[in-house]
Amino acid sequence: MEAIHDYFVKRPGNIDNGKHTACGCRSGHSYYSMVQGQKRWELVVTEEKLQQLDQPLEEPELDVQGFESPRLLMDAVEEDLVPLLDLAHRPVISARQFSRDQLIQISRLAAKFETEPQRITRPLTGKILISAFYEPSTRTRLSFESAWHRLGGDIMSITDPATTGIAKGESLYDVGEMLNNYGDMVVLRDSDEKAVYEMLESLRIPIVNGGNGIDEHPTQAMADIYAILKAHPELAKQEQVSEDQKIRIGIVGVPGRMRTIRSLLLFLTHFSRGIEEIVIVADDNDIFSDGQKDELAQSGLELRVTDNLQKELPHLDVVYINTIAWVSGGYEEHGNSYRLDSSSPFKPGAIVLHPLARGEELDRSLDQTPYNWYFAQARGAVFIRMALLSAILKSYS
Repeated sequence: MEAIHDYFVKRPGNIDNGKHTACGCRSGHSYYSMVQGQKRWELVVTEEKLQQLDQPLEEPELDVQGFESPRLLMDAVEEDLVPLLDLAHRPVISARQFSRDQLIQISRLAAKFETEPQRITRPLTGKILISAFYEPSTRTRLSFESAWHRLGGDIMSITDPATTGIAKGESLYDVGEMLNNYGDMVVLRDSDEKAVYEMLESLRIPIVNGGNGIDEHPTQAMADIYAILKAHPELAKQEQVSEDQKIRIGIVGVPGRMRTIRSLLLFLTHFSRGIEEIVIVADDNDIFSDGQKDELAQSGLELRVTDNLQKELPHLDVVYINTIAWVSGGYEEHGNSYRLDSSSPFKPGAIVLHPLARGEELDRSLDQTPYNWYFAQARGAVFIRMALLSAILKSYS
């Protein structure tokens, strides 16, 4: 018998003239028949796996892979909502809009939501979010919508511009004018870098940039910062970080082409005094956009570029990897030669982050290791967006 999946084995059956698949149970096995030409295959669930399917799913332990770390962040930072007042009824377009104190307090509020969900009072009841995603998305769209729902609001969702007036040539300026009448906030994702700015011109309700081409993705970078602060809450403290507490961050990707990395680096400038070095790992020659490297260096970040990931891994406290750059009409792949798996030579205590979706660069063998913080990172994106939405609408739960 041929194994085709962890749950199934594939064995040949008799020639069958039937034109459909059949499902049933025989000798304690679940199976179905699949006709391929004149040969029938039976896909049989093995006895061991069938027993696993009869067991309830288990919740992950909260002290694994960063899920319990929000409490450490809350303990390290005193709550102060005053810096968030400046975000009320403001658009969120760029990482450049945020101060260090705002990032820390948004992260602390996210940690509060994550550790005390029973205290959420659904302050957005009666409010409507317009979720306009003109580019493919799983985590960003669903985490925004989950965040809004958890806060009590309702959602109108657009997932294909071909179903809107844009298909008839309507401008985003005019779309924005209409949206003023339909909801209380807009989240927009578009592969055109200028799209969010064009819609902003006519909006009188807040808009949040859910990713605009290769330009920026500020809320993904907030989720990244939230994960880093949970792993290293000392970065959020007001006092100077000691030399032995400074961390080294490795970023596998192209800052000038990848919007998540562009926004993340801008946020990291606020924490430069706690970062010993940022190592950019890339096999491209020209990885920064015009003026980008100088801007980051002037902020106090120590930057170094290399193409040797394996050599750097034993010295990195945070490893952030991304190989996809979204561009108009599709995406670019960069750094396809880089791979992380359970045998990679990580520094003890290191964490691995990835904006997801992943490809071959992030092997599933890493999922069951303590280095895997990318699932906790994705989970935390819901709570960081809850915190941001609460700040914009000044409705703290």
